[in-house]
Amino acid sequence: MTTINLTTKIKAPKQTVFDASRNIDIHQQSASKSNEKAIAGVTSGLINLNETVTWRGKHFGFYLTHKSRITKMNFYDYFVDEMELGKFKSFKHEHFFEEKNGFTIMKDKLQYEAPFGIFGELFDILFLEKHLTNFLLERNKILKEVSEKSPL
Repeated sequence: MTTINLTTKIKAPKQTVFDASRNIDIHQQSASKSNEKAIAGVTSGLINLNETVTWRGKHFGFYLTHKSRITKMNFYDYFVDEMELGKFKSFKHEHFFEEKNGFTIMKDKLQYEAPFGIFGELFDILFLEKHLTNFLLERNKILKEVSEKSPL
């Protein structure tokens, strides 16, 4: 299992960042490089507890689909999305939010297992972990920009 931990400091209220993080439209904006689109479940606006979204995007030259469900949510501190259907053996993304001195500290903890045994592990080491880290960094950059411009 691979774990990616990221921390992003955003000059915006925690509620603003929390809502931006679960906004399907903002995610699509941040994932434009992979042409990722919400194609089923919640396809626009805010996703909530027990709701699903199915994404379709181009990664490593292939169009892939990934269905996630919000399995835990504690307004405005924490939520979790977990894969229900997709190419990973397992995929769990925890989102943490803490407000300090006028900033929101947003933390991502992404844990996943690549499929295909030793071949999947090798692919993860060579390509996948870096790809997912860059994907999250781009997402967080857009979340920061949108949240810091928000009128709230």
